[in-house]
Amino acid sequence: MHRRASISVVCVFSVLFGAATPASPRPPRARWSENAVNAWYAKQPWLVGSNYIPANAINQLEMWQAESFDPQRIDLELGWAESIGLNTMRVFLHDLLWQQDAAGFQKRINTFLAISAKHHIKPLFVLFDSCWDPHPHLGKQRAPVPGVHNSGWVQSPGAAALSDPAERPRLEAYVKGVIGAFAQDDRILGWDLWNEPDNENGPYQKEEITNKPEIARELLPLVFEWAREAAPSQPLTSGVWRGDWSSPGKLAPVERIQIENSDFISFHNYDKPSDFEQRIRWLMQYGRPILCTEYMARSNGSFFEGSLPVAKRYHAGAINWGFVAGKTQTYFPWDSWQHPYTDREPTLWFHEILRTDGRPYMPEEVALIRRMLEK
Repeated sequence: MHRRASISVVCVFSVLFGAATPASPRPPRARWSENAVNAWYAKQPWLVGSNYIPANAINQLEMWQAESFDPQRIDLELGWAESIGLNTMRVFLHDLLWQQDAAGFQKRINTFLAISAKHHIKPLFVLFDSCWDPHPHLGKQRAPVPGVHNSGWVQSPGAAALSDPAERPRLEAYVKGVIGAFAQDDRILGWDLWNEPDNENGPYQKEEITNKPEIARELLPLVFEWAREAAPSQPLTSGVWRGDWSSPGKLAPVERIQIENSDFISFHNYDKPSDFEQRIRWLMQYGRPILCTEYMARSNGSFFEGSLPVAKRYHAGAINWGFVAGKTQTYFPWDSWQHPYTDREPTLWFHEILRTDGRPYMPEEVALIRRMLEK
């Protein structure tokens, strides 16, 4: 049974204010053994879903802040997901929300989990994200830039917090607080601790801190430690997203940290089916479950009809980017940052499965997903 919010508020205030410290603290848990994580995976259905944000939110902050959190819209959209057969969603959180109002944020997460469970969906929560705008701020979020892909998405932590060692205790409190509050909640699939930690962000590169990859290498192992100290019953991961993973010796430093510390292996791939399959085969050497947490970019050669059958063949989970077209505008391709689509739709939508009103962008894709999940 999941732990209800009224009980886990104690965990929130314990983390924030240092109350109720155990007399004999337990050492941090180690990474799950191959046997343990494969036994966990054997109990799951074939995991298929989307990276999810409701159509009326431009970023993580607008999705979760009290004044813009919209359970009715989320319920509607997750109902559409259930009708297709999707059984998981990857959902981004943000450290500033915990700093602003930990108890309120926890309550909204609990509401989201209740809606998800109603629709038989287990989310994978993402705690940190190094992509797009490095200057997040609470409060009203900006409007989408017309014709531009993901023009309002924000990093967590932002550049200022990432580069300031004095912010570490606050980030630690966020990781331990949110995971600790839901550590025994069986409505949660797992925790994706940091999305693309060493991504230096094309459109925002001039605004990034210069030593971001070095800071990511230093901080990522700590984030795994903090998460394990919260003793979650759910597994941890952080997804590799670029480079050559064909042997351990070819891994970049951040990739090595991700592979060595993840309970199950996760990865991103927006390329053709042959490359998607190669990535899976490279990662099979670690003997752990594999979950692709980002794929499907149509004009880049990544389609459901190409990647999803490959994922099923290897019993790898598959979470595409984007569910419902909305304020993120990720149906526009990456090159919209250089050439905004202000006067036309792209020839092919880049991401997303459904239009804002719930109609499929490509009915044949939805039929394929349903068919593959029914088998």
